[in-house]
Amino acid sequence: METDRKNHWEKVYETKNPDQVSWTQKMPKTSLELIHSFALKKTAKIIDIGGGDSKLVDYLLEEGFENITVLDISEKAIERAKKRLGDKAIKVTWVVSDITDFEPKTTFDLWHDRATFHFLATSKQVEKCMKTARNCVNDFLILGVFSDKGPTKCSGLEIKQYTEEKLTAVFNEEFEKINCVTEDHKTPFNTIQNFLFCCFKKIN
Repeated sequence: METDRKNHWEKVYETKNPDQVSWTQKMPKTSLELIHSFALKKTAKIIDIGGGDSKLVDYLLEEGFENITVLDISEKAIERAKKRLGDKAIKVTWVVSDITDFEPKTTFDLWHDRATFHFLATSKQVEKCMKTARNCVNDFLILGVFSDKGPTKCSGLEIKQYTEEKLTAVFNEEFEKINCVTEDHKTPFNTIQNFLFCCFKKIN
């Protein structure tokens, strides 16, 4: 299953430009606002799960953050991001991995995930992701998923929609909810996708 997922995403990034995929944002406004709300030090360790060729890393580098990791299942997505960043790419730690196979060798102050978690279709996949987050997140978690008013499929794959209550219930044993917001994301082809973003704090 993991191999099939990897092949799917490699093909997507090999055959489609950013303006041909629904998740592309010129500026990840909601993610940045939520990150800013934590008042993190510039030395904070941040990981962007499923970052692909998202521009979040560009903005974080521009703001002076020094310890950024970008993880994606697609090697081609990461190659794209490196090419776009040019010389700045060496400031970032790049990881090619399915999130359900990821075994971090360090901890992170902030785990950010926009549009990866809702692709985890089985309870086993969710538990694997949860276990990793439990073990490596020191402080904060941001998750952006399709809401119950959002799409049921993306890039040809079924996704799991979440309400605030359902998403909170998944994490409530290890993380305390800080707040949730919704966002109408306008895709490059002028359709609207309703996202739910929730922030959590690690319970110590």
